[in-house]
Amino acid sequence: MVVRAVVFDVGETLIDETRIWTRWADRLGVTRLTFMGVLGGMAALDRSHRDAFEIVRPGLDVEAEIEAWARDEPESLRNHFDADDLYPDVREALAGLRAAGVQVVIAGNQPTRAYDALVAMDLPVDSIHTSDGWGVAKPAPAFFAKVAAVVGREPGEILYVGDRFDNDVRPAARAGMRTALLRRGPWGYLHADRPEAAEADVVIDDLYGVLPALRLLNEGATP
Repeated sequence: MVVRAVVFDVGETLIDETRIWTRWADRLGVTRLTFMGVLGGMAALDRSHRDAFEIVRPGLDVEAEIEAWARDEPESLRNHFDADDLYPDVREALAGLRAAGVQVVIAGNQPTRAYDALVAMDLPVDSIHTSDGWGVAKPAPAFFAKVAAVVGREPGEILYVGDRFDNDVRPAARAGMRTALLRRGPWGYLHADRPEAAEADVVIDDLYGVLPALRLLNEGATP
C-alpha cells in the first residue's frame, strides 16, 4: 500500500526540549547537568520522565508546581515552547513533503496549550492535534485510531514518525501504520541503539530523511 500521509510526533521530533528541561532544572534548584542526567536515566531505564521529578524533589506535586510557576512568572515561557525551539530541519522537511504531494499532520502527546503554540508557528502542515485535545494519549490504541480518522486514510497509507520505540513505533505499527524511528533526543538515541529498533520500517537521523524513506517504502507498493 502506498504511503500518502506522514504524521509527526512533537517533543524531540519537531521541538527541541532542551530549553524546557533546563528551565525545569533552574526552577527545581538543581544543576542543569543533574536534571538532564536523571532524565536520561529515566529514558535508559524505561521509566516515565515524570519519575525524574520525584528523584530530584521527592514528594513534589508537579501540577501544583506548574500552577505556582505560572503565578510567579506569568509572562515567561516556563515549561512551554515556541518557534525558537523548533529543530532547524522542521520547516524545510515538512515543506518538501507537502511539495511532493504528501499529506502532513502533527499529532503527539501534548497539553492543549501546545496546540496554540504549534498553530502560531504557521508550519506547512494540513492539521495539528494534541492528546489533551483528543482526551487520549499514546501509546493507547485509541490515539492511533484518532490519527487514522483525522488523516482520513487507511492505516497502511500512513507513516508515523517519532523518537520513541515504546510510544511511537510499536503502537503505530500495531495500528497497521508504517513507522519511522527518529534518532533524536535522549529516547531517540537510546531506542535506535536497541535490537527492537529493527521493528521500525526505517530509522532516520533527521527529518530530511523522511521523504527519501517514504519513496523507498513506496517502491513496488500497490497503488
